[in-house]
Amino acid sequence: MTSPFFFVFLFSSLLTGNVDANPNYREALSKSLLFFQGQRSGRLPRGQQLSWRASSGLSDGSSAHVDLTGGYYDAGDNVKFNFPMAFTTTMLSWSALEYGKRMGPELQNARVNIRWATDYLLKCARATPGKLYVGVGDPNVDHKCWERPEDMDTPRTVYSVSPSNPGSDVAAETAAALAAASMVFRKVDSTYSRLLLATAKDVMQFAIQYRGAYSDSLSSSVCPFYCSYSGYKDELMWGASWLLRATNNPYYANFIKSLGGGDQPDIFSWDNKYAGAYVLLSRRALLNKDINFEPYKQAAENFMCQILPDSPSSSTQYTQGGLMYKLPQSNLQYVTSITFLLTTYAKYMKATKHTFNCGNSVIVPNALISLSKRQVDYIIGDNPIRMSYMVGFGSNFPKRIHHRASSLPSHSLHSKSLGCNGGFQSFYTQNPNPNILTGAIVGGPNQNDGYPDQRDDYSHSEPATYINAAFVGPLAYFASGRAG
Repeated sequence: MTSPFFFVFLFSSLLTGNVDANPNYREALSKSLLFFQGQRSGRLPRGQQLSWRASSGLSDGSSAHVDLTGGYYDAGDNVKFNFPMAFTTTMLSWSALEYGKRMGPELQNARVNIRWATDYLLKCARATPGKLYVGVGDPNVDHKCWERPEDMDTPRTVYSVSPSNPGSDVAAETAAALAAASMVFRKVDSTYSRLLLATAKDVMQFAIQYRGAYSDSLSSSVCPFYCSYSGYKDELMWGASWLLRATNNPYYANFIKSLGGGDQPDIFSWDNKYAGAYVLLSRRALLNKDINFEPYKQAAENFMCQILPDSPSSSTQYTQGGLMYKLPQSNLQYVTSITFLLTTYAKYMKATKHTFNCGNSVIVPNALISLSKRQVDYIIGDNPIRMSYMVGFGSNFPKRIHHRASSLPSHSLHSKSLGCNGGFQSFYTQNPNPNILTGAIVGGPNQNDGYPDQRDDYSHSEPATYINAAFVGPLAYFASGRAG
């Protein structure tokens, strides 16, 4: 039986027209990974392709007498926030684990991106016993400046959590990232893989033993930027789910069970991990036929029923052009993350010939795939204004993104420091950004499918690592051209 959702989305794509009957998913995949080079902090390697960037943040950690160089700037600023960076790393790793065989030569680029993050996260976890470093750079001061990362003269304050100032959310997300990455490197660098897994276990234990939200411990240093609004139980479930997948140790299965049922959200993001944990755990119910994980499979399917547009329990808005619309601020972060879960759950369904019900409707894997494809195609240009929301992909893409390094003259062309305020003349100009941040996916259109392309409109024009990280898996799925 063909799902009714298939016809809905077939019809909606006919309505919006087809920019490219066969989008170049492989090119989009390549560029989505290249983007991370533009976000690098630390000493850049010789192979740096985005040559308008230079080394930066080389004294990060020095105020605490530790080396915290490396990692990624989260978005258009020059701050290293470990909570979203760790989620970015987990999602890149999940993409490599789930879709690596479809990535071809891009798998190695994905590994490089993952390792750039995990090298930094290992430093954060191992530099000082009993302490987990969770960020570098004072966000309140940084956000008052418009300067290149290479020129930074703002305080590179170091933030950490500890038994007396806990952060179960950021610790469990860090553990998830390290555990997921340990599986990515297991066959290609077993020594590094073992180090990642051993550290993941320690950090997870810290998250479990010392309960508390990092937002309470660090307040205005992380809020309102990356407050843990959903609490930390979702990260405990998510972190333990990744350690269970990496170790098969029943300790983690028992711990997940002890947490009880989680919320039933209709969102998945750097803050709220429940839906991701449900899909990850449902893998054991479907692929391993383990009935102990049936409740998580049911929770994953409840989530899908909240996303599918014609489901009786749908709570998801769609724009007229067919884009999921969750929240006004950086909406595409939710679209890419949810699309990853749609594609991945459909993959598990196909592998086991599984279907499920939303009310009276039978949902087949292709219902999820066609919705996923609609979101991917919309983001890369098949939308009412023919705008690719991936910078450097297609002929019409955002030219004035909210990103300091992209909007200011390259350090190689203008080596003199611009200072904290020197860049604001570039910020307020209508000129396109001089440096193309290839592959960056911006916050996206508004609920009317419109996009003003203004640098100061950060809700729509700012890229972020976690928007891209979740998009890698679906792009790899469609780039391979293989069903199942």
